[in-house]
Amino acid sequence: MELIPAIMPRSFTELRESVEFMSGLADTVQIDVMDGIFVPEKSWPYTDGDYEGFLRLIKEGHGFPQNEFVDIEADLMIKNPEREVLPWIHAGARRIVVHFEEVSTLDRAVSLFKDQAPARERPDAFSKSAELGVALHIETPHEVLAPWIPDFSFVQFMGIARVGFQGEPFDERVLEKISAFRAEYPDVTISVDGGVSLATAPRLIAVGANRLVAGSAIWKSENMEETIEQFKKIM
Repeated sequence: MELIPAIMPRSFTELRESVEFMSGLADTVQIDVMDGIFVPEKSWPYTDGDYEGFLRLIKEGHGFPQNEFVDIEADLMIKNPEREVLPWIHAGARRIVVHFEEVSTLDRAVSLFKDQAPARERPDAFSKSAELGVALHIETPHEVLAPWIPDFSFVQFMGIARVGFQGEPFDERVLEKISAFRAEYPDVTISVDGGVSLATAPRLIAVGANRLVAGSAIWKSENMEETIEQFKKIM
């Protein structure tokens, strides 16, 4: 079981501060990467002028802040995410999430990811193996993933109807979706993003979730450290 705090950074400074805060509290932080096209909101590096800074991050080889202490999971809520799989791996992300509803061809995304295997094994700060996951929205039946299940390290179920916003209400339908998927694929890692709270966490775990991605439940709580500890006790 794993708790993954989610952030929607508006700038690299906000990203750095959030990741540094989570160092020692969580092993992985998810960045909600939004381009303002696939979802209405924008986040770093798609905020004004910040994509060049993202490219410099890759070119200079520094990686993400606190990269040696906190792994980065990039949730690519963007148009044609297959184009951004490699840049985020080069930047040091340990996990990449692409959304089934936006990837023009999952085969292309999987192929690009697999082609990067030698680069992910180079002996530097980014030497850990990366994972590729696929997100599934609430209206999409899990059966569509059948041809690609062996190609992904995990499946991320969205627990909200409106993707790209923190604080959205939990959608009860995800419980049945997870339960059905778990019955069919008992060994696949299941992550849930959206609507995760101290109240919904036990129910998600009960139907088969392995990872819980929590945003507003952590960042809008009165005591974030205490909230994280409460999540860990549940898990």
